[in-house]
Amino acid sequence: MDAKKIIRLTFIVMTVILIDIAILSPGLLAIGFGENALKSATAAATLAGSAAIILYFSYTLLFKKEARIPILEVHTPEEFEIALKQFQKVKAVENDVSLALHQIDRIKKRHDTLLNVLNQRFVPGGLSFVKFADTTKDVENLFFTNIRGILTHLHIFDEREYNRVMTQNAASPSQVQLRKKEVFHEYLLFIRSSLETNEEILLKLDKLILEVSRLDTVELKDMETMPCMQEIDTLIKQTRLYKS
Repeated sequence: MDAKKIIRLTFIVMTVILIDIAILSPGLLAIGFGENALKSATAAATLAGSAAIILYFSYTLLFKKEARIPILEVHTPEEFEIALKQFQKVKAVENDVSLALHQIDRIKKRHDTLLNVLNQRFVPGGLSFVKFADTTKDVENLFFTNIRGILTHLHIFDEREYNRVMTQNAASPSQVQLRKKEVFHEYLLFIRSSLETNEEILLKLDKLILEVSRLDTVELKDMETMPCMQEIDTLIKQTRLYKS
């Protein structure tokens, strides 16, 4: 259970109790039962309202499931992080989700680092600067396309059915059971393959940053022969060919 939600609920309950004490205590507002009908009704309404507030927040914080963000509404790195965090409690993929979140944090840092290096080495807006920046943008688009694919698979991943299928101890599993396991295996294989591709992207960005940091200047035609640029172009072309 989420510790933050428990802390928040505890704070709400304690606040309600303190308010009730202030309203019902003889030494404070002294609104209690038995003195007159109005005070008795007010006291009853206070207790009923307090109980309703506690029940509402208990349900909302501890039991109500958060609505998942539609994938088509996810665009920025921050939105991808929020969307992924909705699956952190899915046991079968919690390590994968944790890695995906870590990758997003790393690519944001790589982006800032590379931009800083480009600003130091080239004239902003110049051909060399634009070429490097455009290539980096293509790589980042590929990276977040992989994250979007992961999110798509997470949205349709049935954790309850997965647990049921994987814990069946039939001595001779049926063909249907075997096919179900294969399907779930394909889900996880896709997610982990996408994560592996993103690790490769992050590595190539590291190489790009290193190579660019060594340059004082470079001609546009020389960029095509830089090892890291060739690797990045190959990765982008292979992925586009695969997805087509």
